[in-house]
Amino acid sequence: MRLGLLGGTFDPIHHGHLRSAEEIWEDFSLDMVLFIPAYLPPHKEEQPVSSFDHRQAMCQLAVADNPHFGVTDLERHRQGPSYSIDTVRDVQNQYPGAILHFILGRDAFLGIPSWGNFRELFSLSHFIVMTRPGYSRGPISKVLEMVSPQFRHDPRSSRYLHPSGKFVHFWETTLLDISSTRIRQYFREEMSSRYLLPESVVAYIREHGLYL
Repeated sequence: MRLGLLGGTFDPIHHGHLRSAEEIWEDFSLDMVLFIPAYLPPHKEEQPVSSFDHRQAMCQLAVADNPHFGVTDLERHRQGPSYSIDTVRDVQNQYPGAILHFILGRDAFLGIPSWGNFRELFSLSHFIVMTRPGYSRGPISKVLEMVSPQFRHDPRSSRYLHPSGKFVHFWETTLLDISSTRIRQYFREEMSSRYLLPESVVAYIREHGLYL
């Protein structure tokens, strides 16, 4: 099984998340993309975040009509900060033998050296780093060097090979400049959020009075 892992706060999930996941599912011939809401995002400890139950429910509504998307609540059971190394190990236990593809954006990738046990992650999972046209390779190369000086670049593609045999792929996805922060602001100011996120999620937000 070829499994994509897309973690995040998802407060709320929106079409930017969904479209990127759809493109990566197709381009990398994945069997499923698994959305993983963070229980306590470690880099947002001082920012107010909606409850895990609300964010989980919104993710489930957003992917309900897509048979190759799934949502897991595995981070709920840890009841603490969501560290990627623990998440990947938990997914390995739940899906033994699955070939994992850890999906994240370029900015998140550049912050990887601040993650716990970040070097070990690259021997457990392939990485797919979502980029935009014209991105600079310089900062990315520095991160790869910190992970392992033995990374090798494949000149025929945008991939780098880790000594474990796992790849890091840099992959352009459609630019949908949508942010959860902006969506929350729209709800607070009673502005239209149409076409930014699924209508089922909009209805849930209104029903539960989120972001007011």
